[in-house]
Amino acid sequence: MPLATNTDRTRLMAVHGAKSPGRALRSLRNELDRLLPIDVLTTHYPDTAGQVLLNVAFTRAMRSVLDQAAAARGQRPADFLARAVVEAVERAARTRTRQLTVQLQDLLPEHTPEDVLACAARVLLDHRRPPSGPSGVADDQRRSAAHTTP
Repeated sequence: MPLATNTDRTRLMAVHGAKSPGRALRSLRNELDRLLPIDVLTTHYPDTAGQVLLNVAFTRAMRSVLDQAAAARGQRPADFLARAVVEAVERAARTRTRQLTVQLQDLLPEHTPEDVLACAARVLLDHRRPPSGPSGVADDQRRSAAHTTP
């Protein structure tokens, strides 16, 4: 089975066909468990319901803890885990938003809102600009020109 790494080599990607995303994850788990110690498999794109699917390998002890926590809340383990993951992602997003807001507010005593906005726009545009080619000279010239002010 062909596997590809992402740019920082922290993730493996595979294309695996099946009748559904859930079946693809289960089948992929069965094949990869013999080869690699993988904790989590996930779909790269959301399914028809807009959900990204996870396939998580738990130890027996962790499975027991999960089952007990779900039972205490009257939920199925899969539903309990899904809700916990969604809540954790939402908490992390709120935390990042608060941190960014504080950092931006810290700039306002020394800079006008217009300057902060213009600088943020330049940084974002530079970050999203694809490289111009192997030399990168044209890209460097554009970046220098974008940061000069009259």
